[in-house]
Amino acid sequence: MEEQRPQISVIVPVYNVEEYVEKCLASVAVQTYPAIEVLVVDDASTDGSGSICDAWAAGDRRFRIIHLTENQGLSAARNQGIRQASGAYIAFVDSDDYVEPGFLDVLYRELTEKHVDVSICGNQGQHLINGPAQVLSLGEAALCLARRSPFLWNAWGKLFPADLVKEILFDRQIRCGEDILFFYQILKRVRRLAYVPDTLYHYVYRQGSLINDGVTEKRCKVLSVLDRVCEDGAANFPEGEVCFRQAAMDTAARLAMEAIKEGADGNVQDYLKRFRDAVRRHVSLKALALCPDIKTLAAELALWAGVPFFKVLAAAYRVIKPTGKNRTG
Repeated sequence: MEEQRPQISVIVPVYNVEEYVEKCLASVAVQTYPAIEVLVVDDASTDGSGSICDAWAAGDRRFRIIHLTENQGLSAARNQGIRQASGAYIAFVDSDDYVEPGFLDVLYRELTEKHVDVSICGNQGQHLINGPAQVLSLGEAALCLARRSPFLWNAWGKLFPADLVKEILFDRQIRCGEDILFFYQILKRVRRLAYVPDTLYHYVYRQGSLINDGVTEKRCKVLSVLDRVCEDGAANFPEGEVCFRQAAMDTAARLAMEAIKEGADGNVQDYLKRFRDAVRRHVSLKALALCPDIKTLAAELALWAGVPFFKVLAAAYRVIKPTGKNRTG
């Protein structure tokens, strides 16, 4: 007789994704892991998303729908699910993404067999390079974040102990970069993590979503979140501090390249100055040595040198860039 396994709570925040949410919920419904509850939090959607969610709850008793009366944002929606979760473990799935049937089964097996605190799977859609299956110390996990391989800060694609998640929650005041602060707080409280390269989570690039909507004031808030992580890391996470500083520079450089390529919701020059200042706050030889690729290193150094240097680099890159899709994410 198979040993009874603990319940896993899957939290799905939903807001105006009627074209995607059906596929998302269907992928959660066919999980091979036998004991799940699915907490779908409708963040006051104004399209047909709420009705689709209700239909799933009516047809599958594992699904529970929480309707918020006013839009509160991703962090608040996730927190509602967390507070009502009854499982021993928690996984997050964004409502425009979908997962493989073995998503929870594999993550639970990795967590228990490797005797770790958090398990992480490979994903499709972020164009990251999958590494080998491995058990990571906190310093090694921070290095993965700095090098953008094989995983990032996202709350999704991971399995967490519910008690730990309930202790942390998401910061409702942060509307961009909430996953960064959440996962950083997780790292401060665990000992080891396991990564398995199986592509079990599918991130869907959706035009109009926050991170795919160009350079905006809202997106730039992520820089202050990374500043906060770096400051705290200097005092409380010394083995990861230089990694977090590289992640901050990497983010500033990527935003700067995007501002040059796609424009911004304000003066591009002002944004570039802000990104330059972010790089200068965190630059060091040790941090630069962790750059994930030559392109990123060149962008960070050019920003550090000044906006005119960065513009020259960006112009040169547009001339020499080969055709084909950019795979740097």
